[in-house]
Amino acid sequence: MTRLSKQWVQHNQVGIYFVAVLLAIGVGLGLPSASSLLEPFINPVLAVLLYVTFLEIPFVQIRRAFRNARFMAAALGMNFVVVPVVVFGLTRFLPQEPVILVGAFMVLLTPCIDYVITFTELAGGDAEQITAATPALMLIQLLLLPLYLWLFMGQQVAEFIEAGPFIEAFVVIIALPLTLAWATEYWAERSSRGAQWQDTMGWLPVPMMGVTLFVVIASQLPRVQDSIGQIASVVPVYVAFLVIMPLLGRFVAGVLGMETGESRALVFTSVTRNSLVILPLALALPSGYALAPAVVVTQTLVELTGMVVLTRVVPAWLVPATPLLTG
Repeated sequence: MTRLSKQWVQHNQVGIYFVAVLLAIGVGLGLPSASSLLEPFINPVLAVLLYVTFLEIPFVQIRRAFRNARFMAAALGMNFVVVPVVVFGLTRFLPQEPVILVGAFMVLLTPCIDYVITFTELAGGDAEQITAATPALMLIQLLLLPLYLWLFMGQQVAEFIEAGPFIEAFVVIIALPLTLAWATEYWAERSSRGAQWQDTMGWLPVPMMGVTLFVVIASQLPRVQDSIGQIASVVPVYVAFLVIMPLLGRFVAGVLGMETGESRALVFTSVTRNSLVILPLALALPSGYALAPAVVVTQTLVELTGMVVLTRVVPAWLVPATPLLTG
């Protein structure tokens, strides 16, 4: 795969994802019997996706993330202080059913660590700074998510989380790919063959996300199609999040006097979420929570649509190529 074709794939990723989604809907509705055939592939596909995704994160350079203390503090503050407050407020408008709430909380409380880099770059933002910040964002969200779920849902958390499947999903689908990616980066730093392997893997995140969307949606749609109304109830909340967070990100960037590239980067890290990294944890919930993965995937579909808009609105209007003014 040449560098040019890799760039083409990255810059056309939204179109690739929508094709995968349309194919999945067609298969899910037209061939519901395919669900049982596709479902066993969910975990393997997710594991491969997360491996190649984590491989894009420079864990071996994690100290770089803290060189720009202002941006790092802003990114952490937006994602782990401001976002939880906004999410708690928005979810008051959802049906107060645990199956809906847990899916919405899991996805909205976890910042994106993969395609946020590409969308930031497409909008003319500081993609390098986002890349440097992703290790900290990834590790901190995994530590804080259980705390946020406990704060927002209380006793309900103990009722729906069974430790065994949850731990198994985390270890096999998140921790193992994360460890392999870390080891691969270490290898690539010290070996030309390792560097070549990492470079080859570099074009896989977009195709693998397309495959994952297809497998997940096509296998789960027949199971949840009678509950589309419940799932659709989260769409206005996801849309509101896509509107509110860029505005708050722009405001904070202006208050801190950030230059254009940093400001755009802060906007995108504030709004993009980590749906497919969180998906295996949602899939590990008990059978009574079968709608939770669909709630998570729905956020992906809403967000990808929103990114088409934001990659144009952010540089043209929200953060133009001039110094931001506070207030």
